[in-house]
Amino acid sequence: MSITINVNGKDHEISADPDTALLYVLRNELNLYASKFGCGLAQCGVCSVLLDGQEIRACITSVSQAVGHAVTTLEGLPALWAAKAKSPSTSELHPIQQAWIDEQVPQCGYCQSGMMIQAASLLHENPNPTNKEIRTAMDGHICRCGTQMRIMKAVERAADVMRKES
Repeated sequence: MSITINVNGKDHEISADPDTALLYVLRNELNLYASKFGCGLAQCGVCSVLLDGQEIRACITSVSQAVGHAVTTLEGLPALWAAKAKSPSTSELHPIQQAWIDEQVPQCGYCQSGMMIQAASLLHENPNPTNKEIRTAMDGHICRCGTQMRIMKAVERAADVMRKES
């Protein structure tokens, strides 16, 4: 079956069963590898993407649920930010991605795509989150390496940059 979905600002026509997990379409059909398979039960957050700006778990979301909506993966965050920022920086990264680098967040890196997607969703809804709000938002994402404190600092750093540039 032919399905058209919008991913990272571009329409893609794919041939897939409507019940196919969005994650598999992103990885296997569109060659977007930032979102990964973790638990397959929407418990870990590794597969997270944005659907109309809200974080969803692509492992349990069917591709048919994405039709008519804007899907953004980690690869699409820079363009999403460039479209929103009033004075975008010359960086080719979204402020969240740059903050992750600046705070040296990743250790193994497996969960980081989902973490950054969740941070983007949080900052889309709440550009000035408190420490507690960040902790609550990030709670559904599992990082086994223990970089939670660096994640917190990175979200705070990104929020500061985004407030200044938007």
